[in-house]
This record gives sequence, C-alpha cells and structure tokens, in this order.
Amino acid sequence: MQIKKKLIKSIKLYIIFFYFILFINIFFISNVKANLFEISDLKISEPFDINFNKGKVIDKGFREAFVELISMITTSGDKEKILNTSLSQIKSLIDSFTMEDEKFINNQYQVKFDVNFNKKNTLIFFEKKNIFPALPKKKKLLIIPVLVNLQKDEILLFNNNIFYEKWDEKEKRYYLLNYILPSEDLEDVDLLSQNSKSIEDYNFKKTISKYDLQDFIITIIYKNNNKLRVLSKIKLDEKTKIESTVYEAIDFSKEKDIDFVISSLKTNYENHWKNINKINTSIKLPITVSIDSKEYNKITILENSLNELNFVSDFFITKFNNKNIFFKIIYNGSPDKFIIDMKKKGILLNTEEQIWKIQ
Repeated sequence: MQIKKKLIKSIKLYIIFFYFILFINIFFISNVKANLFEISDLKISEPFDINFNKGKVIDKGFREAFVELISMITTSGDKEKILNTSLSQIKSLIDSFTMEDEKFINNQYQVKFDVNFNKKNTLIFFEKKNIFPALPKKKKLLIIPVLVNLQKDEILLFNNNIFYEKWDEKEKRYYLLNYILPSEDLEDVDLLSQNSKSIEDYNFKKTISKYDLQDFIITIIYKNNNKLRVLSKIKLDEKTKIESTVYEAIDFSKEKDIDFVISSLKTNYENHWKNINKINTSIKLPITVSIDSKEYNKITILENSLNELNFVSDFFITKFNNKNIFFKIIYNGSPDKFIIDMKKKGILLNTEEQIWKIQ
C-alpha cells in the first residue's frame, strides 16, 4: 500500500515537473523567437587608420540600420520626427546583430551588418512617439510614366522620355515598391497618340493587360517651360487614388533636377503604400486561445505563426495544466482579421466560447 502511494506521488511529481519544463521551454522559445524587424546585408565602411575603433563601426552600423528601418516602415513625415533618435535609445530596440564578410581594401575597413530590432519594443517606441508604422510589405507594380511637352505639343512614352529612361536608375534599399516599366511597344505608342486629346481620361487598359500585375501607377508629367505638373493615377491593393503635384524651376538639362523629381514621386508613392499598410497600435485587442498541451506540433506551429504575424504585438502563456495551454495574444486589428490571418497559417479556431480553442 505504501509503495502504491509512493508510486502515485512520484507520477504526480513527474507530471508537474514535465509541464513545468514544457512551460519553461515554450516561454524561452517565445522570447528567443520574438518577432523582429530585420535589416540585412547593410554595408558599413570606415577608414582603417591610427584612429580606427571597431566600437565606433558597430555604433555606426546600429544608427544606419535604424535609419533604414524607419525609412522602410514610416512615412517621410514621421521619419523626420525620429531621425535624430539617440544611440542609446536605438540600442535599447536591438535584440541581436551579426557582422560578417570583413575586408580591408585600400585602407578601408568594410563589413556587412545584420541587425534585428525587437518587434514589441520597437512598436512601443513608435506608439510613444504617436507614430503608426507600416508593414514592411514589398509590392510589385507597373509604372507608366508619360511625358507631355506642352510647348512642343507632343506626348512621349518611350523614346526621348527622360522619366522612362531614368526611372530605375537610383533605387533605395528601403523602397517597398518594385516598379516594372512597360516594354517598348509601337502599339502602345499608337494607342497613346489616338488618345492624346483626352490623356487624363485614358485608362491604359490595353497596355496594363499585357502584364500579370494587378497594381499600377500612371504618371502623366506635363512640362511647361521649367514648370512640371504631375498627375498620378495610383491603384494599389484595389484602392485607387489620384494625386496632383507641381514642381517649379526644373531644368531638364540638369540631371540632379530630374533625379529630384523622380525621387520625390517615389517618396510620395512609398508614403501612399505605407498608409495602406499602417499598423494601428492604438488598437489592442486581447485574445485568449487554448491549445491541447499534448499537441506539440500544433504548439510549435501556433508560436511560429504568432511570431510571423505583423499585427501581433505580443503574446505569452497565462496558465497551463495537463490538458491545455492558454495563450494571451495582443492583436492590433479586428477579431475577424485575426481569424483570417490564422486561417492563412493553417490554424482553425473554434470561437463559440469566450476562450477560443485551436482545433
């Protein structure tokens, strides 16, 4: 009888120990795999001389990685608000970094940086600054730049269209929009000529249909001496917008002036895309889900999915027992969107009870 009691007690202790270890492992993995904003393959160089200091190189890498991050996920106006963030604040947002491919060329030290910013801390930082960051979501789209020379009464699509020729020349690492220029096609030129009198109403449907792209921007640039008026028809993620921008004192003979216009237009388009994909961190939807504690594969899939979902700002285990593990999730969106996001990850939810159950 005593032996049986001892055996039962040992089994109970073993079960408690097992779930404690499981809890510790899950908690540890959750923290190690915390969702990150990552800047990869950032090239840093410094003169290799008597004043060389590797610590300064690392600090430079941190600052440049931060500037690239905010360039990628904030609009240009919000970026200016935090551009001069202190180095100590930047360091507090970093989870980890690596340096590789170190070289010494012509008295220059060169290295590649990978910097991982902690998602939770970074989102809190933005929220305190009253900034809503955007998802770092890449998008491929068609760009059709049309130059209308009002003095010469001509419309240029390919040949002698400096905006078509130079559009792809100077790309930035942090750009989210990947532009595809139309291939030179006489049919497109003929269609444009036929609709020259109503260019603003022309939909370019036949040109767009040649490309397997749902998103596009039609940029009509009216040149009148040194003044430009740009009409942009933007279609991104089923949302359409028309913008008009004016540029004064643009000298077409100066490369820097043309570069300025193209860079300005790209910044406007990037801002538009970021506004579509902003994470509203003021929305903090608490969701509790339970999962069978014996479904180890499902637990792993759940954690990986929560790590990957950009609208999940935080998640943690609130309690566990020999039947279920309970996760508290902070989601920056609606319940319906969360359910859809989880379904895309292959996770189905039973939402009939207050605590949702992973099926």
